[in-house]
Amino acid sequence: MAERKVIVTLERSAIGTKPAHRATVRALGLRKRGARREHVMTPAVAGMIKQVGYLLRVEEA
Repeated sequence: MAERKVIVTLERSAIGTKPAHRATVRALGLRKRGARREHVMTPAVAGMIKQVGYLLRVEEA
């Protein structure tokens, strides 16, 4: 079974967001605006993307 991979890009700054949302962005490995990371789509990663989706752009890898 193939793993589904996604590329997550931080489109908007996390400054001014809730502390929990800033922590989620950091947990995704994103530090600066424009940063990109590749993740395997697991339920945990999907939940993090859903929580801070208004800051991110998500693409299939």
